[in-house]
Amino acid sequence: MNLWMLALRNLLRNRRRSLATLLAMVVGLTAILLFGGYRSNILYGMETGFVQFSGHLQVQRRGYFVDGGDNPTAYGIAGYQRVIDAISGDPELAPLLRVVTPTLQLGGIAGHMESGHTRSVLAQGLVAPDINRLMQWNDYGMVSYAQPLALEGTAPHAAVIGTGVARKLQLCAALQVPHCTNASTNASTNASTNAYTSARTSAAVQAPEAPAVPDDVAALSALERSPDAERAPTRIEMLVATAKGAPNVASLQAIKAVNLGIKAIDDMYLAMHLPQAQRLLYGTQAPEVTSIVVQLQHTAQLPAARARLQALLAQDFAAQDLEVLDFRTLNPMFGQTDEFMASMFGFIALLIAVIVLFTIANTMGTAVVERTVEIGTLRAMGQRCSGIRRLFLCEALLLGAAGTVLGLLATAVVAWAINHSGWTWTPPGYSYAYLVLVRVWQDLPLLAGSIVGMLAVTLTSAWWPARRAARMDIVDALRHA
Repeated sequence: MNLWMLALRNLLRNRRRSLATLLAMVVGLTAILLFGGYRSNILYGMETGFVQFSGHLQVQRRGYFVDGGDNPTAYGIAGYQRVIDAISGDPELAPLLRVVTPTLQLGGIAGHMESGHTRSVLAQGLVAPDINRLMQWNDYGMVSYAQPLALEGTAPHAAVIGTGVARKLQLCAALQVPHCTNASTNASTNASTNAYTSARTSAAVQAPEAPAVPDDVAALSALERSPDAERAPTRIEMLVATAKGAPNVASLQAIKAVNLGIKAIDDMYLAMHLPQAQRLLYGTQAPEVTSIVVQLQHTAQLPAARARLQALLAQDFAAQDLEVLDFRTLNPMFGQTDEFMASMFGFIALLIAVIVLFTIANTMGTAVVERTVEIGTLRAMGQRCSGIRRLFLCEALLLGAAGTVLGLLATAVVAWAINHSGWTWTPPGYSYAYLVLVRVWQDLPLLAGSIVGMLAVTLTSAWWPARRAARMDIVDALRHA
């Protein structure tokens, strides 16, 4: 009789025990695949969000990422357009690139004169069409919450603020922000307002002959002093310190408030056109930027693109001491989340593997005891030890194959139910919910690893019982009855 047919017959002789073993394997494999698919969805979603907003790579002056937040002008990239042209025109990089765009980050105080409220903000100078192209990247087919930046096609003094900034500046009603209530006034707000007003007044009343105040600052201050009968209700002022340390003020028109998802960012976010930000920070000096954002076609291209980009910068722009940072370095939360989820997945997978191993080992061990006489008879009929061992390993392999197939089918059904359930969850620190999704079939390493792992655990658990059965003495086995 064929060995595989004999193994199948032996499994069917005790259907209850075989079904119990199969159930353990199916549940174990389904649990591993579902958790792994959920982990993959979280990581793919985080990667998509980071790449949409900050690109795959950023070119910065060395040290800016660590120390540049308080003094961005000390780490500005001079002649940044030459750098962009060199990157875009490189024959090795060009096929990999999707977007290359400059950005300028600066801090300051935003104020709303009508309400008398101020707010510290972290502002960005952006090229709006490029940013909107960045946000269209979705290599994994995720449910994206990124909205186009409303700055595209607007006036040079337009600005977009976070909903937290709108609330602090009492602009919820004027900007028609849903689910937004103006912040209440308190002592600390009044103190901040007084400081802001004092700074604006100081900038405005500087004597013309004072050499510390550039012409462009004086012009802006004069503009702030001039009466404006048609002043828009969403007009805000941005107060910053220039590269030379002088105060500079710009009047901006807040056109929209956006929810960025993370409250800490939402409470400080302000975006404006890059030329406006450069005028604020550099005045009449040669404008610079703090970062050049590089977005690739696919994340898999990142190692090659980074290596080529580093070589290009070292060759042509060594004087500026530029470095290349990837999105994982720029967003440490991604690596921390990846490590946490990996440790959780590893623990769960190990636990399930141990349970399945002992379940199959117990099943096969019980089968060996019950079939002792049968094993002795086969040996007496001339069956070799290796044949007995192969018989039990074939039974285990059949169980493993059946459990794997049924586990994949169960995973498909449960994953479909979860993905169409509409369940949501709000990650820590976020202000809106995300769909709970399981991405099993897109993660081929997870799928292949789980299948191979299940079969390996099955054969490993059956090895010792099969070895014990093959080494039985013929006479002792026949006497067992």
